[in-house]
Amino acid sequence: MSVPIVSVEKLSLLLRRFEVVQAQLIGGSDPALYVSLSREYAELEPLISKIREWMDLHKEQDEVERIIAERDADPELLSLAQGEFSDLCERVKSVSHELNFLLLPKDSADKKSVILEVRAGTGGDEAALFAGDLFRMYQCYAVLHSWKVEVVSASEAELGGYREVIAAIKGVSVYERLKYESGGHRVQRVPVTDPSGRIHTSAVTVAVLPEAETVDVEILDKDLRIDVYRSSGAGGQHVNKTDSAVRITHHPTGIVVAVQDERSQHKNKARAMDLLRTRIYDMRRRTFDEERAADRKSQVGSGDRSQRVRTYNFPQGRVTDHRVNLTLYKLEQLMKGEALDELIDVITTRDQAARLAALEE
Repeated sequence: MSVPIVSVEKLSLLLRRFEVVQAQLIGGSDPALYVSLSREYAELEPLISKIREWMDLHKEQDEVERIIAERDADPELLSLAQGEFSDLCERVKSVSHELNFLLLPKDSADKKSVILEVRAGTGGDEAALFAGDLFRMYQCYAVLHSWKVEVVSASEAELGGYREVIAAIKGVSVYERLKYESGGHRVQRVPVTDPSGRIHTSAVTVAVLPEAETVDVEILDKDLRIDVYRSSGAGGQHVNKTDSAVRITHHPTGIVVAVQDERSQHKNKARAMDLLRTRIYDMRRRTFDEERAADRKSQVGSGDRSQRVRTYNFPQGRVTDHRVNLTLYKLEQLMKGEALDELIDVITTRDQAARLAALEE
């Protein structure tokens, strides 16, 4: 395919928009507008560069075609033109493909922060220990990307790790990088709890939800039931005296959230509302995505939490992502968050290629 997946008129509109943004950046004085325009400029710049390259190549093609079409053209010049035209066709094909990747529809949630949920599955204590290991991996990865991690809720296991841990990861484009982490993560290793030294297989589920803002979801007071109760777990004598934990039930969807980590009932309620808003937003997005995915022949990283996405084999020091059939012998680096980008980059590229193939058919 040697043409963009959008019309030339659409490309021209993008060029004009880029010129407008440039002009406003130079002459603007509003700080808030400047930040917004700077972000838009940064997003448009690589696309505009590729559009201009594509248009320049087509101009060259047209000029060479005119030479080839001339009846009295010099035979030597004609031969050169024909060779150049063949090269130009290959370049146009390559640049068109690169341009189409840049033109793929962006996920509106990509720039958002996320709510990360890690839960121990089958495997008992070992699953809880691995849930803790996975959560630390994401914490390390967040540090490498200068993101902030805030634990919203945690249920610690007796031998360490977590039965469940929920955290907000705040930063730029967090969802874009972590959205393919949703699913079942399987670990194969010798548990510290097994004196026989046998390898066990345990499972942990991960959910990555784009954090919803107030403008994304409207929640009516009449649709809520709010219960307060005494916190359990760590907290000393305080938990026996104060009804600070908050549980919110959203009747239209049946979603229930509970937060008890903060000593303040007010803070717990605020966090619970944020979590509720995010889960409602995620439910609506997933319904839409499933309807859209039904029209696609292939899809990488559906976000289905029952889907096994990755296996971590500690005895062999390897990790395998089953969606893209990629195995890395970098398990130690991965668990420190250092090799996670390598996996994410491959998964993202495969997903983009699948979506582009569907559009080009």
